[in-house]
Amino acid sequence: MADEPDLPPDLQPEQLLRAYASGWFPMDDGLDAAGAVRWYDPDPRAILPLDGIRTSRTLRRVLRQGRFELRIDGACAEVIRACARPRSDDDGVWISRRFQRAYLRLHELGYVHSLETWRDERLVGGLYGVALGRAFMAESMFHREPDAGSVALVAGAWHLRRLGFELFDVQFSSEHLARLGVVELPRMHYRRLLASALRPPDGAGGP
Repeated sequence: MADEPDLPPDLQPEQLLRAYASGWFPMDDGLDAAGAVRWYDPDPRAILPLDGIRTSRTLRRVLRQGRFELRIDGACAEVIRACARPRSDDDGVWISRRFQRAYLRLHELGYVHSLETWRDERLVGGLYGVALGRAFMAESMFHREPDAGSVALVAGAWHLRRLGFELFDVQFSSEHLARLGVVELPRMHYRRLLASALRPPDGAGGP
């Protein structure tokens, strides 16, 4: 995997993939960050169990109505840019411009994917993350309409489950995510789940 000349060593594709496979993920400090990349391996770690997704009555009604269309990788670059914008005047920015370039390069290489909600041909919500083996590590989520982000998360998780994924990592929990079924696990438990999701299926080749 060739190095990218416009990316620092820590954000080269091979380094990023190695970090995710070990349970680490990066964050930056500001849109124009240029210093050292900060790495995180939180304890506890938050995941959305693919067999434990919960939906409220309101969200179930939205899903039944088919108000939003789920698309995969329809506008990954736009999703990443939308996630990078601060949600309010008080919010910091951790998806810097160099992060955006790094994740778009991983998208080009087939490792980063976006789960999107569309309405009337407009992108109204979504999330993006890194897919390795049967693990999906979500990075960030946004919405432009009520429920659009939750639908992207839930419908996207159902899609990943149908594809045989075993792990949906969301890094940190919140009250909203907990209502959707997100739980926190001790770091070592998370790493065991990650190792299992990265293991080749029985009978498959590979190291």
